[in-house]
Amino acid sequence: NDAYSVYVPGVTFEKATRSIFLSPETFDALPTYSGEMRPARAGAFRVFKSTGAAFGLEAGEYLVDDRRRVAYRMQHNFPPMGTEISRLGKQERLKGPQAAQDGNSYRVWHKTDNEGGPPGRYLVDGQGKAVYLVDPGINGVHKVRPDGSTVTKFDAPKATLMSYIIKGILNRELPWGLVLLGVAIAIVLEMSGIPSLAFAVGVYLPLSSSTPILVGGMIRWLVDRNIRRKLAHKRLNEAQLTAEGDKSPGVLMASGYIAGGAIAGIVIAVVEAIDIGFLKAFRAWVGSITAANPFYSGPHADLLSVIPFCILALILYLVGREALMAGKLPTTS
Repeated sequence: NDAYSVYVPGVTFEKATRSIFLSPETFDALPTYSGEMRPARAGAFRVFKSTGAAFGLEAGEYLVDDRRRVAYRMQHNFPPMGTEISRLGKQERLKGPQAAQDGNSYRVWHKTDNEGGPPGRYLVDGQGKAVYLVDPGINGVHKVRPDGSTVTKFDAPKATLMSYIIKGILNRELPWGLVLLGVAIAIVLEMSGIPSLAFAVGVYLPLSSSTPILVGGMIRWLVDRNIRRKLAHKRLNEAQLTAEGDKSPGVLMASGYIAGGAIAGIVIAVVEAIDIGFLKAFRAWVGSITAANPFYSGPHADLLSVIPFCILALILYLVGREALMAGKLPTTS
């Protein structure tokens, strides 16, 4: 997690992607930037506040260099704030790639309320002033470090949901009206014969996670229909038909899909997290391949990635119907 964490200062500077020059009259009227946080490039700057209506710039604050060129966009991540240093715990230094840029030690401040600034984990200096907001690699939102390098973030929707519930209970701010509404919906679903847990999982999971589950359920439904037709002469009851569906080879392959995806995720995380010579070279080699891979990057990557997904779904369906890799099943007398 340290390799993917971002230590976010109060103000960050995003380098301008286009060359936009202000008129001399507009430039002369701008105030000089005198903030403590400075961009990577040295020099004097002036502050230009854009309303989004002029120069093709989005609304926000920008730094303009002495050539009247818009150089950086300022991003205010949290307001100036602090706490009593005596209330804080152990000292900590920056970890990961940003450790080489700042070797100072800071106190850890776990801010739990919205007073004066957003809650989160902060690193504060000897005067109790917040210097960095620690954005974790899991469920983090800042994907760019102050030096401009990008960071991969990982989502954990179940952990996020549980954190909301725990924080709501501990802070006595849990929206009980929504909780009771969810309880009522669950009761209605159970009375209608619909599994409330499966419904709830589909609600809180993002579409990127719930859509494959939906496709898998549709394949299971098609396979079960085929089993019912094939075993209609045996006059099996509902429980027996369900058991026959659970013994389908498609269930084993689906389990393999799940296990394979989990193992691949662990392997990828290990390769990304460990900084060893041959792993760095391997990551560089993979990066050079994926950069030219239209299935991974490019304007049509999302559409093209559906092709291998459909192939996997088709293989699962054929295996479930025992039309592919069926093998020889044992016979019973």
